[in-house]
Amino acid sequence: MSDPYLAGSLIFGTLWSLAATACLAQSQSAPVGDRCGEAVTVETRDRSTTRYAFVPPPGAGAQGGPITLALLPGGSGRVDLDEQACPRGLKGNSLVRSMPIFHAAGFGTALIDAPSDFHGEDGLGGFRIASQHAADLGMVIADLRARAQGTVWIIGTSRGSISAANAAARLSGPSVPDGVVLTSALMSGESAAKKGWVAQTVFDLPLEDIRSPLLVVGHAADKCVRSPADLMGRIVARTRGMRQQVVTVIGGPGYPGPPGLNACESRAPHGFVDQEAEVAAGIARFIRGGNY
Repeated sequence: MSDPYLAGSLIFGTLWSLAATACLAQSQSAPVGDRCGEAVTVETRDRSTTRYAFVPPPGAGAQGGPITLALLPGGSGRVDLDEQACPRGLKGNSLVRSMPIFHAAGFGTALIDAPSDFHGEDGLGGFRIASQHAADLGMVIADLRARAQGTVWIIGTSRGSISAANAAARLSGPSVPDGVVLTSALMSGESAAKKGWVAQTVFDLPLEDIRSPLLVVGHAADKCVRSPADLMGRIVARTRGMRQQVVTVIGGPGYPGPPGLNACESRAPHGFVDQEAEVAAGIARFIRGGNY
């Protein structure tokens, strides 16, 4: 469970596990009829486009109105949405796996694909820290805010945390996210890597310009050399979010291998495997104004 909210996590984890079980009993790739949502295309920069799979929030109701979660998975960032808005890539990513849980909790989701000019082998690659990437995401956020008529939070996991932090740090006005969540954030790079962008981390961004509410979540058993949980405090030490929290998740099945890049997989503590319901519940509590 997540320390120091052990008792609360037990209660919420049980309730959300039931909700998750009900959702996952259905097809994870078809929450809207035989589709995964609405495939929306936004024109971004230099004639490029960015697509996202949109499942709308249920509408205004309890706890402050509709909330949409803009989801940025890790890896290449290319989820390769098909015509039914279903991901053909990164289907095992923790955020993709958690989408039914978020829907059961009353959130809308927008699973954001890599822009059309970054569909190669490296996907987003080094573009994740570019100001143009933040601008692309800002256009998506503005589109979501107008479409759903509510608030928009951005959530990035693993390498997607770089994109989320980039957007939160650089955007303003109607395109700025209402809040940001970073899970298994990349905080340690390898300067000797063959591809220079592999060394990029959230610390390469102007974190001091993040003023939105910020939640940073990592796992104590994460052996991925890119996301050591003991560095999370350095993120909030630089940011200026109006409300900030750092959470270290414990428990779960662990990872049997040594620390390294192999531990940066989604079906490991890096991806909160078997703890998706607990983590999603904590994220929901924070987004709705409480503590994780």
